[in-house]
Amino acid sequence: DLPMRPGKVERREFEYIRHGTQTLIANFDIATGKIIEPTCGDSRTEIDFLLNIHRIIESDLDAKKWHLIMDCLNTHQSESLVRLVAEKEGLNIDLGIKGKSGILKSMKSRIAFLKDPTHKIVFHYTPKHSSWLNQIEIWFSILVRKLLRRASFTSQDDLKNRILSFIDYFNKTMAKPFKWTYKGKVLAI
Repeated sequence: DLPMRPGKVERREFEYIRHGTQTLIANFDIATGKIIEPTCGDSRTEIDFLLNIHRIIESDLDAKKWHLIMDCLNTHQSESLVRLVAEKEGLNIDLGIKGKSGILKSMKSRIAFLKDPTHKIVFHYTPKHSSWLNQIEIWFSILVRKLLRRASFTSQDDLKNRILSFIDYFNKTMAKPFKWTYKGKVLAI
């Protein structure tokens, strides 16, 4: 950024060095308002997401039930996620073959398995174009406003460290459950 000066507004430099990107997988605990088990890395693959979910589940082995709310991204409905849930549930069943048979046959069959309310680990998916229903999206907007907007980072490690430091700071000083204020009134045009 180019700083403000008398008679000049803050400006954005158009020539910059792009050092790369980082993928943040964050999990919002609605009871405490804290971000738990965040993962910040170079990619957003099925395995990255699977490892994050595994870390969440392992973070509280005494939990009676996990309700995980997310959007419909393909990594959120993957074969490896179905296999993880089946393993954690102690299900010794034939899951089938991805794209061919059984629970693994299609996205639809995998979603049905992952949404099963009788499981200890239950996934809930927001409808298309409704990610605003997911409270983590509110938290991401806080991250953007408080840390990322108008920021410059010297490297991917700098970005990663500052994001993880912000999460620690947020959890210690700002974390609280979000209070919904909508009263069910019909919106007027």
